Amino acid sequence: MSRNITVAVDAMGGDNAPFEIVKGAVEAVKDLGVNIKLVGIESAVNDELKKYNYDKSKIEVVHASEVITTEEAPTTAIRRKKDSSMVVGLNLVKNGEADAFVSAGSTGAVLTGATVIVGRIKGIERPALGTCLPTVDGFTFLLDSGANVDCKPKYLEQFAKMGSVYVENVMGIKNPRIGLVNIGAEKEKGNALTKEVYEILENTDINFVGNIEPRDIPFGNADVIVCDGFVGNTILKFAEGLSIGLLKIIKGEITKGMYKIPALALKKPFYNVKSKMDSEEVGGAPFLGLKALVVKAHGSSEAKGIRNAIKQCTIFVENDIVSKIENNL
Repeated sequence: MSRNITVAVDAMGGDNAPFEIVKGAVEAVKDLGVNIKLVGIESAVNDELKKYNYDKSKIEVVHASEVITTEEAPTTAIRRKKDSSMVVGLNLVKNGEADAFVSAGSTGAVLTGATVIVGRIKGIERPALGTCLPTVDGFTFLLDSGANVDCKPKYLEQFAKMGSVYVENVMGIKNPRIGLVNIGAEKEKGNALTKEVYEILENTDINFVGNIEPRDIPFGNADVIVCDGFVGNTILKFAEGLSIGLLKIIKGEITKGMYKIPALALKKPFYNVKSKMDSEEVGGAPFLGLKALVVKAHGSSEAKGIRNAIKQCTIFVENDIVSKIENNL
């Protein structure tokens, strides 16, 4: 089915644009058969495409003369740079010329542009950014991971429902377990927001398993964990830093002196661990609650991450997640 899906890709967004973005798009065409619209400065994108052999009918270059940088204020940039690769790409989705959009550019600009241009699903109070966090036996889906710093109980209820739909249909987990991030497992723990949300989620038809303490997240006690964007972004950034720090410490210790030879035997296991914590494996964070999927890829994404972000889009569209979210609400 992905052969009938078109994904617009911001060729100028991210630290490695356009070379890694274009390479990832070409890999997606070859592996997934998806149609790609690469949006960016036409001459720069075409120069990169010349390096590869691919089905020319599958990739279209859409010219955009401007680029939104991470230093710019998101709202101002979206409003003023109408011919930026990001705005042009989002408009392709809005106008039905693409089914989804991927960008490794400014997170704030992507979220602002997606909300303003693509628009929310009717009934959704606030779209939310979802992120996959590695656990001992797979992944858990964190929602919201930074789009909404201040939240009302209704927002978190909708995050839980959207997360349940997404994980069941995209990740294939039937009746996913939904947990509420809190400072304790007991129902009465937390602040006014979490206490009210607990009561709400208890009375929904999703598989709510109660509060989840941050220390339990890596053990996979829930398939979806719900919180406001301030807490979620703090969890995400701490997890990223901790995983990188631990790998460096362990690598430093096992490569010292007499451990160097045994370390060679551990190369494969440690590579597997690193892969589990690699954001490139997932591809990006979906922005849920919009009329179409927008995926925010990591700013440092390489070809593998872009390819997997595009793959995420194809699964999302094939499973008609937007309609399922609408029906669930």
